[in-house]
Amino acid sequence: MRNLLFIISFDGKRYHGWQSQKNAPSVQETVKSAFKSITGEKAKIIGCSRTDARVHANMFAFSVKTSSRIPTEKFVLALNAKLPDDIAASKCIEVDEDFNARFSCRVKEYKYLIYNGNIRNPFYSDRAYFYPYFLDEKRLDETAKYFLGTHDFSAFCSSGASVVSKVRTIYDAEVTRNGEMVIFTISGDGFLYNMVRIIVGTLLYTETGKIKKEEIPEIIHSLDRKRAGITVPPAGLYLNKVFFDFDI
Repeated sequence: MRNLLFIISFDGKRYHGWQSQKNAPSVQETVKSAFKSITGEKAKIIGCSRTDARVHANMFAFSVKTSSRIPTEKFVLALNAKLPDDIAASKCIEVDEDFNARFSCRVKEYKYLIYNGNIRNPFYSDRAYFYPYFLDEKRLDETAKYFLGTHDFSAFCSSGASVVSKVRTIYDAEVTRNGEMVIFTISGDGFLYNMVRIIVGTLLYTETGKIKKEEIPEIIHSLDRKRAGITVPPAGLYLNKVFFDFDI
């Protein structure tokens, strides 16, 4: 039995997130179906993260154990031949038997895109959040540093989360601009339900004056979701990179 690690990317527009759902399409179920059509196996597909509905991934990893002897480089081509156009595999490598894409993932990096033009761009309708009010990316970048470190991020977690501990470590948080696109980049050892989207919403509130940037540490320590900002829409969110103990 081989243990394989696949790297894929996907457009999340028409999916109800990564995880299999009973009554809605998911990326996991789509990949599982494609894998079965190649190998004939009802394999367990283990994803590195749970992405929400309409969230995208520039880099997503999943592991799967298989008896198939298809070479790794040909497995990528075979899988892509069975996947729809909005999901694509880019790499496949053989990993140790005890490797698990979820628990072996050390760092995840997310990006959130805001189209900060005066007039909405229809080509970004499912790719970025349209926000027509001017954003000062340098000020936002400075404010984002308040989130660095290890904290209980209960104030930045939507209800319905099933995790026991809400302590997470944020390694880096930055905000940059490329023309009319403002890009929020956040990396950490893990993220709570809607955590990145609430952090971005809170940063937007500091721009409008609804929250003072100096209040962010107090909001974190309060553990009170009501004190943080809005949950921005999912379409601007991308799982951008994932990191393991080895280079991929």
